[in-house]
Amino acid sequence: MTPTSPPSIGFLERLRRREPEALAEAVRDHARPLHRAARGLGFEEHEAEDLVQDVFVTFLERLDQFEGRSQLRTWLFGILHRKTLERRRAAAVDDRMDPIDEVFEARFDGNGKWTRPPADLERLLLSKEIGDVIRGCMGGLPVHQREAFVLREVEGLATDEICKILSISVTNFGVLIHRARARLRECLESKGWERP
Repeated sequence: MTPTSPPSIGFLERLRRREPEALAEAVRDHARPLHRAARGLGFEEHEAEDLVQDVFVTFLERLDQFEGRSQLRTWLFGILHRKTLERRRAAAVDDRMDPIDEVFEARFDGNGKWTRPPADLERLLLSKEIGDVIRGCMGGLPVHQREAFVLREVEGLATDEICKILSISVTNFGVLIHRARARLRECLESKGWERP
C-alpha cells in the first residue's frame, strides 16, 4: 500500500479482518508522519506518542466505518485532528481572540503600503540555525492556524486533503494559512530575523 493512494479493496478487507500484517503495515506507513505532525502541533514527545496511540486505538475501533473512498492517511490525520481538539478542550486551551488584526494594521500606512515589508518566510524556514526560534514561534500560533500550517508546510498535504481533515472550507484554510504565516513572520522579525 502506498500512503498517498486509497487502499485497495483487498488491503481494506485485510484491515477489517484485523490481520496483523495489514495492521502492522498501516502503522508502519503512518505512525511517523502522525507523530511528526503531533510534535509540530506543539505536543511534547510523550504527549505526541500518546496521541498517535489514541489515533490507532480509534482507528481499530472504527475501522469498519472506513469505506476506503479516501486515503487512509487522510482518515488517520482526521482522527489526529479530532484527538488534538479533545486534548486542547480538556486542557481548556482555546484561543478566542486573534490580535493579529492589530499587527496587520500596524504594518501598513494610510495608503495601504507596507511600513515594513515582511520577511521571506520560505527562506527563513530553510535556515537550520533558526529551527529553535521557529519552533518557539509555532508554539505561539492558535491551534487551528498551527494545524493548517503543519499539515501544509511540514507534512506537505494538499489543500483539499487538509480541508477534509480539518472540516473547513478552502476559504477558511486560506485565511488560517495566511494568518499563520503572518504571525510566524512577525514573531521571527521580533526575534531579530529580518528580511535582508
